[in-house]
Amino acid sequence: MYPDTVQRAALARAFGCARVVFNDAVRAREDARAAGEAFPRAGELSKALITDAKRSAERSWLGEVSAVVLQQSLRDVENAYRNFFASLKGTRKGPKLGRPRFKSRRDTRQSIRFTANARWSITDRGQLNLPKIGAVKVKWSRTLPATPATVTVIKDAAGRYFASFVIDTDPARMPDTDQVIGIDLGLTHFAILSTGEKIESPRFLRRAEKKLKKAQRDLSRKKMGSKNREKARMKVARAHAKATDARHEFHHQLSTRLIRENQAIGVEDLAVKALARTKMAKSVHDAGWSKFINMLEYKAARYGRILVRIGRFEPTSQTCSVCGHRDGPKPLDVREWTCTACGTVHDRDINAAKNVKKAAGLGGDSLRSIGKTGPSPAPCEETGSRGFPTEPRAA
Repeated sequence: MYPDTVQRAALARAFGCARVVFNDAVRAREDARAAGEAFPRAGELSKALITDAKRSAERSWLGEVSAVVLQQSLRDVENAYRNFFASLKGTRKGPKLGRPRFKSRRDTRQSIRFTANARWSITDRGQLNLPKIGAVKVKWSRTLPATPATVTVIKDAAGRYFASFVIDTDPARMPDTDQVIGIDLGLTHFAILSTGEKIESPRFLRRAEKKLKKAQRDLSRKKMGSKNREKARMKVARAHAKATDARHEFHHQLSTRLIRENQAIGVEDLAVKALARTKMAKSVHDAGWSKFINMLEYKAARYGRILVRIGRFEPTSQTCSVCGHRDGPKPLDVREWTCTACGTVHDRDINAAKNVKKAAGLGGDSLRSIGKTGPSPAPCEETGSRGFPTEPRAA
């Protein structure tokens, strides 16, 4: 999105009002918890924090933005607490979530959401017409396949604006294929396939380090709170955003290609957080393994493929993929080794990829090796989209 000066001011006002309502709702709930009282209901919060607040002198400026934006902010608080309690009970899948926190105007990501009740629209000229903001110029990354249910307007740390749409789509499925593979992820090569193919690691952050170093040095020399410092901060953020976007695009292209060519894929469940605490931390973050595996997972569910994660303690680098003999751990500088049992000379990474495939139950060269009782399809996840700072959600 490319809002003009007036529209940027209107968006900033909407971001701020949504943030204030969110923080007021969190504070009301936390005050009730501290007093040992029941949490206020959504209707009570809506009346006190939006309807009554608009009539007061202190919060009258809440009326300058769409009421739908404020209502959606309250819904975000409800969802945040619902997920928090589900995480405490252990009924929510995924990482454990903490208690909802207050939002800050200095957060790197600001967002507001409009539902159909807000009566937003797309004009004949392809502009996005938002209530109390106006018709904003948009560069479309794709044609919308159906009428959107909601639109979320996002501002990232680099000062860029994006529109993310929720669209109800029918399940898609790619033509079936008999091919199955195992993938070993690394740093020198991003991915090594059990077929012997090695995919180089682009190292987007490493390639951008020279420009980042200069931009960060300039930022450190600017006076705190000055306009020049804000300009320098924006240059740093844009340099980071450029590397992030390039990595995101690489992950999307590679994951889509692997899903298209293979019916089943085996990958290792890596301990990324632990690896990120070692001397290889920068390279681990630059690779973005978790993001790539998540893409494989939701695309497998979307297109009718099978994704199998094996345990991180599987000795894929220590075992001979030919005879199954375990030869023990080896230093990272050992890239080739000879099996002491059968005498086979192995490329360390290709051998590990073959063992990943076997450990995932994909031992043969085709899908027929899985059998009727083999791995189940990947769990259904939310769909992703290229060109957005966050994954847009499908209804």
